[in-house]
Amino acid sequence: MQLCHGSDVIVEKPILMPEQRALDFGNGFYTTTNSNQAEVFARKVGDRRETEKCYVSFYNVADFEVLKRELSVLEFSEPSGEWLDFVFENRADQYRGTAYDIIFGPVANDTIYRVFTAYENGVIGKEECIRQLRVRKLYNQMTFASEKALSYLTYTGHIELLVKGGRSDGR
Repeated sequence: MQLCHGSDVIVEKPILMPEQRALDFGNGFYTTTNSNQAEVFARKVGDRRETEKCYVSFYNVADFEVLKRELSVLEFSEPSGEWLDFVFENRADQYRGTAYDIIFGPVANDTIYRVFTAYENGVIGKEECIRQLRVRKLYNQMTFASEKALSYLTYTGHIELLVKGGRSDGR
């Protein structure tokens, strides 16, 4: 399986770094199977850090079934109450449950913040929030949350992008 990671640096050897902010699945190295999503994220990071170039790094990893057999994996196949609670606890830096090697599931990205905000403010209930999220096209994320999990990633290359659009090689 191929995974992608968007950043303002090339990441040949992923490491676990302390997060500056609380993220969907907690601390870890975030990847996706969707290269377009990784490009969008790389540009956001580059824009936020005011760099001219950004990168999508690519990795091969064992089949997901192998990962589930050999590591502690939490998988969310779609938005659910359990997923929503997990994301909200992590974003509030309040998750104190089981530590997993890998967490895989939908991305709570910028396009769904309005739904999240309505839920958080009590405008809609959990069931309505989940219903609205299920009709949206949510991309995935696979977070590697342990050194053991990171050892399954093999760097295969990268592409260089311009933060303000296009690839630096002119394509």
